[in-house]
Amino acid sequence: MIHAIAVFVAIAILLALAIRAGRASQKNRLNNDVEKLFEQSGSLTEKTFRYDQLEGLPKPVQRYFRHVLPEGQPYISYVRLKHNGWFKTGKDKKAMDIKGKQYFTAEQPGFIWEGKTSMFTARDMYLDGKGSLTVHLFSLIRIAHEKGPRIDQGELLRWLGESVWFPTNLLPNEHLKWLPINDHQARLNFKYQDLSVYYIVTFNEANEIEKMETERYMGDEGLMPWVGRVSEYQEVEGVKVPSVIEASWMLEDGKYTYGRFRVKQMQYDKPKPF
Repeated sequence: MIHAIAVFVAIAILLALAIRAGRASQKNRLNNDVEKLFEQSGSLTEKTFRYDQLEGLPKPVQRYFRHVLPEGQPYISYVRLKHNGWFKTGKDKKAMDIKGKQYFTAEQPGFIWEGKTSMFTARDMYLDGKGSLTVHLFSLIRIAHEKGPRIDQGELLRWLGESVWFPTNLLPNEHLKWLPINDHQARLNFKYQDLSVYYIVTFNEANEIEKMETERYMGDEGLMPWVGRVSEYQEVEGVKVPSVIEASWMLEDGKYTYGRFRVKQMQYDKPKPF
């Protein structure tokens, strides 16, 4: 009996040490990838936002930018944030508490997100024009690693949609165009390298973006309707941005919301890991 207890204790200690080592390795990889992300994208801070840039844009888009950006706002080049929230790995699964860190670049489309639950660590990336999704169990065992054209499309859409956190990134440029729909909606088109993606963007009465709809690849199901909702705007370094984001698939049998996140900390133009 004593021998069995000793063996159990030894195994538990070894497992705890392995998990600690795995977490340290994950952190090092994350920091190295974040440094690479920031190194590959230049600064845009010499550019500033002016109200006369809005001429010719759809009316709700003009009202949005006047609401969230002060005139003279420097373009945001880099973003880093921390969040908490909940996440579901499947429609019939329980929601799990999740905490995460995320890093964005603007001059070159790119982001890295790492989210942690009590059981797994997930990493979403769009780097060098390629997307990837990796999941590790207890920071040790890789249980998923996805990449390819479908992942590229989904991760570029994620970067574009989450640009609501750095709205100078939504101003028109050679890759990004706004097209009119009606007084409360506009279409956002974005083309980068060989990928073209879009959102139908809905604005509320406060002239804030409240909903972004598109089609994304859902596993092997093909393109499926996807909706991102944002809310609870707050001011970050003079810019108004949402603090809550919710992600849902619109399936034949109804809406499936798989994640809701709340930003706890956000900083601009600090191109280094937390």
